[in-house]
Amino acid sequence: MLAIIGGTGLTQLSTLEITRREVARTPYGEPSGALTFGKLAEKPVVFLARHGYGHTIPPHQVNYRANIWALKEAKVTAIVSVASVGGIRPEFGPGAMVMPNQIIDYTWGRKSTYFDGGESAVHHIDFTHPYDEPLRQRILAAAAVVGEAMYDGGVYAATQGPRLETAAEINRLEGDGADLVGMTGMPEAALARELNLPYAAINVVANFAAGRGASETGIQFSSIEVVLQEAMVRVRRVLEEVCRTF
Repeated sequence: MLAIIGGTGLTQLSTLEITRREVARTPYGEPSGALTFGKLAEKPVVFLARHGYGHTIPPHQVNYRANIWALKEAKVTAIVSVASVGGIRPEFGPGAMVMPNQIIDYTWGRKSTYFDGGESAVHHIDFTHPYDEPLRQRILAAAAVVGEAMYDGGVYAATQGPRLETAAEINRLEGDGADLVGMTGMPEAALARELNLPYAAINVVANFAAGRGASETGIQFSSIEVVLQEAMVRVRRVLEEVCRTF
């Protein structure tokens, strides 16, 4: 069973045939909201809104540990994350869909592991390739089937938020090798790896990052909602096709 974590612009799946909602309890507190169980393309799916169904939880306060733990307890076999991002590379303009293959983590202070010491043994994970490659390829293939363009590869920079970055910070991220910038990719990806859950992300570019393209003098918030509304229609098509392969 596939789990879909929706970010900004995807707080619900309009094409999901809902069968039930379940309030989850975890050793790490409450998830962002109830788990929504249903069918997408006639296949079982669990959906969770990362920021809450009213979009009220900022990126640095999301209970990532509870979210991933709850999905594991729900017996999901893989997680597809959908997140809006800023585009640093010129070709990653508003509306583009990108399947990142690497992460640089700039977040701080977040509960980022299930192995915090105490009674649990020290545990290290291999994070050389943070996204599950077979799942990435399945999503890319689904995009091709439904005729939706999706870039294969990109380095995602995870920043703390909730404020957006300065132009100088984006220059630094670019110098570090980042192509995209967002606020929720970590520790989500690492926690999924700790629980042996295949995880991949669909990044939707909501705007050019600070100092880039149309954002050269500032972020134009008025256009972001329109961009995301149109892009999420395309994301849903891809997700439906991904579900058909499970």
